[in-house]
Amino acid sequence: MSALSVRGLRKSYDGAEVVGGVDLAVEPGECFGLLGPNGAGKTTTLKLCLGLIEPDAGEIELLGEPVPRRAREARTRVGVVPQFDNLDPDFSVAENLMVYGRYFGIAPREMEQRIPGLLEFAGLTGRSDAKISALSGGMKRRLTLARALVNNPQVVFMDEPTTGLDPQARHLIWERLRRLTQEGKTLILTTHFMEEAERLCHRLAIMDRGRVIAGGTPRSLIAEHIEPQVLEVHGNGYEAWMQRAKDLAPRVERAGDTVFCYGDDVSPLIQSLSGDLVYLHRPASLEDVFLKLTGRDLRD
Repeated sequence: MSALSVRGLRKSYDGAEVVGGVDLAVEPGECFGLLGPNGAGKTTTLKLCLGLIEPDAGEIELLGEPVPRRAREARTRVGVVPQFDNLDPDFSVAENLMVYGRYFGIAPREMEQRIPGLLEFAGLTGRSDAKISALSGGMKRRLTLARALVNNPQVVFMDEPTTGLDPQARHLIWERLRRLTQEGKTLILTTHFMEEAERLCHRLAIMDRGRVIAGGTPRSLIAEHIEPQVLEVHGNGYEAWMQRAKDLAPRVERAGDTVFCYGDDVSPLIQSLSGDLVYLHRPASLEDVFLKLTGRDLRD
């Protein structure tokens, strides 16, 4: 049985289709990523899967329960990390966890036993009495993650779990999320960080304009959609060089003052560089796939 099964999911607002016929299947114990530009429909899809909003059409099954009809029953075995931290500033770290436990009917004595382990997981041991205002952004995010685990959920939904964090805090959360999958929990996350998706996700789906436009493992998506080598070039004279590069590479793109060349072998391109041109030679990444499929234009 899939941890989450979605078929033909649709949702419109004011005549505009936000989610248009999405199909997803998430297996138990995997980390599944949902990627897409702003407005692609990722957060709406998560809310539909949790039964927080009603779909216009489609079928959702979460942990064997039909959603939204039995969403409440399903959510007793689910944890949620929202896009923005909503911790109660009037309560201490431990009190935030204690109060959240009441929503799941967990007795105070049992929560007292769970709190030390949750704080250790969040790297907040010794901070149980601290006020929320005394925590850094990374600490608040880790506490929000720990709070999502108070009911020992089978599935954890996370909406952009590391947005706004510095690299150290982000890497610590990545380590904690890997620990959860090693324990057999299923993670479903949205993210704008391609490195995050590439590091954490067993499989992922890329959404754009309410539809899934590609899916698979990070490695398979790179192999299927992008040339293996990338050359980034910028500096004085890049425009003239770009015209020559089009004869040497199967695909050449420009973004601002940077030229991106894709191919199986970019050594002829490197040999053609001269003058003040600066280059970076690297293997293709999930970000290259994302930009190829969704475009380089800004989405606001």
